[in-house]
Amino acid sequence: MDNFGDNFEDGDVDPAAEFLAREQTQLAGLEDDLNTTNVPIGVTQTLSNVKLVSPKKLNTSSPIITPKVEREEPEKIKKWREQQKTRLEEKDADEEKKKEELRQVAKKELEEWYKIHKEQIAKTKDVNREAAINAEKQFVAESDEIEPGTEWDRISKLCDFNPKSNRASKDVTRMRSIILQLKQTPLKKPVLSSK
Repeated sequence: MDNFGDNFEDGDVDPAAEFLAREQTQLAGLEDDLNTTNVPIGVTQTLSNVKLVSPKKLNTSSPIITPKVEREEPEKIKKWREQQKTRLEEKDADEEKKKEELRQVAKKELEEWYKIHKEQIAKTKDVNREAAINAEKQFVAESDEIEPGTEWDRISKLCDFNPKSNRASKDVTRMRSIILQLKQTPLKKPVLSSK
């Protein structure tokens, strides 16, 4: 077995142990520079851009130093952010202008609708007044024309002869039939004979 050159006797030094010893000596100098003697066990202390973790917490013999690296954005990304910001501001301004225009259009349409609605109400009132006046004139004209024998005619005009109009009310079919019969054949006045 000596042929392979694997001679692990006490005289040779382990390369991994040598590397660890070298690293410990380099880190020991940093520990003195940072003045970490007042750091309690298990507490992390941040000094400017260096983060120091206690060695007992990680079960190592030397502290682990991790520098905070602040990445600077590339110029293209900065330009894009600025352009995006200006684009968004322009879009917001355009949106506000469009909203204001829509408010103005809606206000005009609403005013126009109220105007048309007012006109329609006024026309309806005029038509109803005319209809009421005409109905009143007709009623007065008919009431003046009282002729003998037309009483049942006038009464039948005032009655509703539609049998489906009020189903919940009393049955008045007999009265209707009597009024229609009297309308068609009015009572003859009795002739008084003088003896």
